[in-house]
Amino acid sequence: MIRVVLADDQALVRAGFGALLNAQPDVEVIAEAVDGNEAVAAAREHRPDVMLMDIRMPGLDGLEATRRISADPALSDVHILILTTFEEDEYVFEAIRVGASGFLVKDTEPVELVRAVRVVAQGDALLSPGVTRRLIGEFATRAKKAPEPSTLGVLTEREREVVALVGEGLTNDEIAERLVVSPATAKTHVSRAMIKLAARDRAQLVVLAYESGLVRPGWAE
Repeated sequence: MIRVVLADDQALVRAGFGALLNAQPDVEVIAEAVDGNEAVAAAREHRPDVMLMDIRMPGLDGLEATRRISADPALSDVHILILTTFEEDEYVFEAIRVGASGFLVKDTEPVELVRAVRVVAQGDALLSPGVTRRLIGEFATRAKKAPEPSTLGVLTEREREVVALVGEGLTNDEIAERLVVSPATAKTHVSRAMIKLAARDRAQLVVLAYESGLVRPGWAE
């Protein structure tokens, strides 16, 4: 079973999401939280597979709660899926930076929400259509200069190449086609790079690709 915690300050939203998820044979909502502080406490108490986290909540907001959960080594297996009515780039950018594995707006179709929970529970990244490209563009425009790529020293040359392609927004199949290897081989390289760089998921590889200077389109002077 995929164990889920719902964090949203609106009771109606929690009830709706809870009913939808509990109706699935492989998903169980084990706790709810009405603000960021309760979300952090629930993560520590229940260690869920997935936490659905609203951004705007009273007191401690969802971004800070995500930051605290992601920074706790004991909660490394808790995958956070951000759910919000706001699909603004600044929220996407910050949510991924602080450790979210997925980002969906609340008007997402029910079937897509359920799929997102399953994808994130497996350790993969899930972003709304178009969000990955915008995220990449945000890194390109915000970056002033490329830092030394010292964090990438643990990677092989091929793994560096693969991380760069992930940073460009390519899927495993697209990476395989570009490098003329099988999709399985591409996936293996991505997985190994994630392990070596301690990246929670593919989205954080994008962050690392830009912050390390490995990918540098449009750097501001």
